[in-house]
Amino acid sequence: MRKFYFLIAFFVLLLDRASKWVVAKNISLYDGIQIIPGLFRITHVENRGAAFGLFADSPSALKSGLLILFSITALVVVSALLWRSAHGMTTTGIGLALILGGAVGNLWDRVLRGSVVDFLLFYIRQYQWPAFNFADSAIVVGAILLVAEILFTKSNQENAPTHLSEEDHL
Repeated sequence: MRKFYFLIAFFVLLLDRASKWVVAKNISLYDGIQIIPGLFRITHVENRGAAFGLFADSPSALKSGLLILFSITALVVVSALLWRSAHGMTTTGIGLALILGGAVGNLWDRVLRGSVVDFLLFYIRQYQWPAFNFADSAIVVGAILLVAEILFTKSNQENAPTHLSEEDHL
């Protein structure tokens, strides 16, 4: 199963790299293409901060280094968890694989460019969600899968019978 999980992470990385390359090559910085009027556009922005532009305006000289260090630490932890949970196909494994692929994609940008290419922009009138990319999407979906696994596994364990049969004692 490890191969399958790392294949998922690799696919996320490929999709992320390809989409960022296409956007950066074909759409000028701060320009965009209207896809669904009043709801969605593909735009080209550079995010020097963390997820969803957090800390982007921070003047700290340490910001970039700290974001890279945090990303590398997260990659090590996620990789170790993924390696340990690779005994069978699980929601946890898929969630970790999505997070791993997304984290590598954004770290790649941050190390080589100093910023992350974001391009998916959803909005309604003057209200908008910060632009994001496929790596961000994979990280969020992976995190949702992990939370769902924790919540539903705990619920199932609480409802499970607590008595053991004689075979269980052997």
